[in-house]
Amino acid sequence: MGGMCGRYATTRSAGDLSAVFESTDSTGGFGPDFNLAPTDPAPLVRLAPEGHRLLSLGRWGLLPPWSRSPAGAARMINARAETVATSRAYAPSFARRRCLVPADGWYEWVRRPDGGRQPYFMTPRDGSVLAFAGIWSVWESAGAARLTFSVLTTAAVGELAEVHDRMPLLLSPERWAAWLGPTDEPAALLAPPDAGQLAGLEIRPVPAAVGDVRNDGPELIARVAPAAGETAAEPTLF
Repeated sequence: MGGMCGRYATTRSAGDLSAVFESTDSTGGFGPDFNLAPTDPAPLVRLAPEGHRLLSLGRWGLLPPWSRSPAGAARMINARAETVATSRAYAPSFARRRCLVPADGWYEWVRRPDGGRQPYFMTPRDGSVLAFAGIWSVWESAGAARLTFSVLTTAAVGELAEVHDRMPLLLSPERWAAWLGPTDEPAALLAPPDAGQLAGLEIRPVPAAVGDVRNDGPELIARVAPAAGETAAEPTLF
């Protein structure tokens, strides 16, 4: 990953997410994660073979079935909307294995005048759950199967572009069924996020402690006073 950071928060219980996404829970339960990093386990919603929505636990970082080892998963956390339909690694999953990735919000970092970085948490002001557009795949080795996924990204718009030039492809509830189901117009699935949904996002400065993956807890998403005169940082997440 080099100097890149890939983090988001997902803190709802399996029961809460099953209710929001009208899905059946196959996870057995999981705890909140305020600092989810590449290759960590995380909830996702996909269609079961029978056609109903299934809440599952996958690992962040897609491994195509032909991958020789899981070593490259941390480099496969994001798939660009502009190329996902043609990429050798991502196109098969985009065509047949799309999912929703529940999140409270995601983190980005902005360079400060003193050389440090100020993290920001992009999250709905009303506390609702976000759904990132995702794709999934199953990787098998030594008889064991691993469910993995990537988050699709698109060009940032509005105030979000002042924090980073990329953002996750957010799907409003009205788009969930189309994203999960079969389609004859795959390009239409990649439309930019709804303007109303973006207007409801808060860009919240949060503590620097989120930069350490060993830290976890609600204090990581608490608002802090940002340093004045910040300038954009090098690319981080998405």
